[in-house]
Amino acid sequence: MAAFRTSFICFRLKALPQNSVLISGLSRWLGLVLLVLLSAAARAQVVDDSTKVMYGPKTTHVIFESEVLRDSTKGTPVDTTLTHWPQQRFWLHDTTFQQDLGAVGTASRPLLYQPNLELGARYGRNAFDRYAHDARTVPYYDSRSPYSFFRFIQSGAGEQVFEISYSRSLKKNFSIGVDYERIASNKVLAPTRGSRDALVEHSNLLLFGRFQTDNERYHLLFNISNARHRGVEQGGIRPIINYKANGTTIDVDRSEVDAAGVPILSNLFKYNEQQVYLSTAINYEDRDELYFTHTYRLLGRGLTVYHTFDYKRQYNSYADLALKPTADPGFFYPRVLGSRGATIDRSQFSQVENTVGVLGRTSAVEYRLYARDRVASLTSETLTDVATATDLKLGPGAPTRSFHQFFVGGTAAFNYRTIYAVETAGEAYLLSLNQLSPDSYSLEYWLRGRVRTGPLSAEALINSYSPTLTQQEFIGNHYRWNHWAGERVNPISGVVNGKFSNTNTQQLTGRLQLKLPNVLALRQQRFEASASLVNINNLVFYDAAGLPAQLDVANQLLIVAARHKAQLGRFGIDNQATYTKGGDVNGLRIPALVTESRAYYEAYIFRKAMFSQTGLEVYYQSAYRAFGYSPSTQQFYQQDKFTIGAYPIVNAFFSADIKTVSVFLKVAYLNQNLGRDGYFATPYYSGYPRRFQFGVRWNFFD
Repeated sequence: MAAFRTSFICFRLKALPQNSVLISGLSRWLGLVLLVLLSAAARAQVVDDSTKVMYGPKTTHVIFESEVLRDSTKGTPVDTTLTHWPQQRFWLHDTTFQQDLGAVGTASRPLLYQPNLELGARYGRNAFDRYAHDARTVPYYDSRSPYSFFRFIQSGAGEQVFEISYSRSLKKNFSIGVDYERIASNKVLAPTRGSRDALVEHSNLLLFGRFQTDNERYHLLFNISNARHRGVEQGGIRPIINYKANGTTIDVDRSEVDAAGVPILSNLFKYNEQQVYLSTAINYEDRDELYFTHTYRLLGRGLTVYHTFDYKRQYNSYADLALKPTADPGFFYPRVLGSRGATIDRSQFSQVENTVGVLGRTSAVEYRLYARDRVASLTSETLTDVATATDLKLGPGAPTRSFHQFFVGGTAAFNYRTIYAVETAGEAYLLSLNQLSPDSYSLEYWLRGRVRTGPLSAEALINSYSPTLTQQEFIGNHYRWNHWAGERVNPISGVVNGKFSNTNTQQLTGRLQLKLPNVLALRQQRFEASASLVNINNLVFYDAAGLPAQLDVANQLLIVAARHKAQLGRFGIDNQATYTKGGDVNGLRIPALVTESRAYYEAYIFRKAMFSQTGLEVYYQSAYRAFGYSPSTQQFYQQDKFTIGAYPIVNAFFSADIKTVSVFLKVAYLNQNLGRDGYFATPYYSGYPRRFQFGVRWNFFD
């Protein structure tokens, strides 16, 4: 078995496209590491004298940092169910509904409202967050045998997810593992004829481990990760319309516009025949992180001290080495403020955090108190005004910014059996320790209180937070702003940039969770519902010019969500919906209704050798004026001219589980050409057409 795994891994790594020296180097390094680990695993004794398998999902548990910080290491069994396996949003690290650019690996943002709980200096480049590991949620494995898995997902449109992971216990209380993941996609819009052009290549390499003493007084969790992202930016579909060149109006294919010269959107679903604005623009992002948490019990579970160390670096670079003249209809950028021959905008954010605290728990009470010290810096570069495509001269974009900030926070909870529970949590940015920092200190905080009794719960959340560092300052070839002191004249608008205030929100939420009784043939019924009132003051967002702006009026949201799951014999249903009122206003762009439904039939086949599910998935979102996307700043901005129409996406799937192997076959966007030829994920970025998807996941418990 170990020999088979080694051969398979080497084969897969060789099969991965080697489009860069980096990916090639990582693949060779990872292959060597896995070869050594798997060779050691080959010597592990995993069966008893009767050759009966001793290890499996029930003997392998997943432990997360959040559990250790509650002084618990029991963990949960490895998830081998088919529940989320065919659903595309569960293939990535953020499973929330997202607005992207219509392809796997492209820039994305949360589609529905989410409160912000991050305080202080924050980079503000989040477009590729969902593809990278979050060090705080890395899984650690507690197994009595080596545990490994791989998953491979591929579609006819070129979207691909590949992951291979291996972990083992070197001693009774020490385990270590390595994980490699690749996310990729090909161009669907305007590919080079006769080839399959790469659109996105993203790789994650993760080393992780855990240790505990025999008496379980000391626990250590650590992970080291790096992520490398390369994404071609196409700028969206370029409608063929009238344009002026050298004072002369030129008619271009009038069939593509209506009588008012507005592009006919239904004509823009020709995919490989479309034209796009950009052909040489690329976004690069590098992320490196070293993270560990360790705890030590002083007085049993009632008093434990802990320390968390977190070093992270994020580097972003946007490059377009072939800018076009403004008279060209393919010109995409709204303005050029520096070099007219090329664009290179770079920035790097580095941060070191140390958190120390105490925690404890009893059967009724649980608490955690901590203090955090953060040291961060931000640097940037851009091409000088005299730089050309053949003479790239970089200069500092903005002065190096340094931050030294101090936070305190904690949680406290009281539980009385299953009758009721009270929980409070909060954090505050109390002090800026760097007098040279450009930000003038203002109190930032979030505070949450929750009360639960039986199936009912209520929660209140208030917070106040500053804009991100990118919203405060950006110096590039196409956009420039500075809001630190509110003094710099904006080169675009010609007015003085205003200084931003903190954004303040208040949210009140009520929830209901019920396990419903069997009614007729309906069984295993679960119902969840929630209603939230949200008030947002001084929201900072990117306006129609792509510049950060702050509202001086309050926005109010009403959010109602519900989910129902049930079994009807061998049939299963899972329906959820979120309704948002007030989401189509300045600073916010949220569809009024987002739903997702699954209906499936499950059964054993082949003499109960295979458990299968066959069914349909339906996603629907109502019409809304979605945010546009600016690739050079990697930000989504408000636009008011393009409305994405309401559309459903229907997928048909078959998934099966054969012992430790899970597979699925899926036809995605089954309903294409039934009423419409396509849909838009973002203005002028069409989503994938109909395609076939295939996935396999194989767990090894030996």
